[in-house]
Amino acid sequence: MKSSAGTPVIGITACHKVWPDWPYHAVQEKYVAAVMDAAGALPVILPARGAAMADPVLLSRLDGLLLTGAHSNIDPRHYGAADEEPEAPRDRQRDATTLALVRAARDMKLPIFAICRGFQEVNVALGGTLHQRLHALKGRMDHRSDDDAAKAEQYGPAHPLRLRSGGVLAALLRERGVLDKEGEIMVNSLHGQGIDRLAPSLRAEAEAEDGTIEAFSATGGAWLLGVQWHPEYNAMNNEVSKALFAAFAAAARARQAEKG
Repeated sequence: MKSSAGTPVIGITACHKVWPDWPYHAVQEKYVAAVMDAAGALPVILPARGAAMADPVLLSRLDGLLLTGAHSNIDPRHYGAADEEPEAPRDRQRDATTLALVRAARDMKLPIFAICRGFQEVNVALGGTLHQRLHALKGRMDHRSDDDAAKAEQYGPAHPLRLRSGGVLAALLRERGVLDKEGEIMVNSLHGQGIDRLAPSLRAEAEAEDGTIEAFSATGGAWLLGVQWHPEYNAMNNEVSKALFAAFAAAARARQAEKG
């Protein structure tokens, strides 16, 4: 797991899947590709084996943690809610793994980049809650994608986000020249759930037109950025995505330098 000088090692969270009757630990290629190509880092896939994966010895060998998206939803018991969608896909082994990983990574000052389900995992791990059916809430958009559409259409621009002035996200995108004068970016949208109550240690960075929080950072501690959309898809052909992974890589390299 040792990297060459200046090349950070990034842990990537996996899902627990069964196909057809064998269990697997799976990560989509797009996350691995984004870590290697857009962040210039070395990926290490972290199996969904529960809280044991939050071992300080393992985390001390990483320079950053990427929390991936997934088709499954977090079990609502983790944020004290009744299950409004008992038929929805669950991944309880991933829940047990990632929620513990987030807390341990924060304690160890490990940079975190969280995407879609990972975005929601950070919020829940740090004390926030989720809306389980955004499309059913009055005044909210339907943020889900068409599963039957081609991938390019599913992951194409879906709606604008308004970035908060003076925020971490706005600053890093302006620094890289990819934020327009109106302070907006276009993002894809492939999620059915979303932020309800934001965790106390998190700060909203951007909202959709309907008020749904779609990006946050941490108010203290190590570098942390969470986004509800999917910047990993075709990352090298998207300037916003490249800027996000570059910022993550910079934080990981700084962490690597601190460790010596």
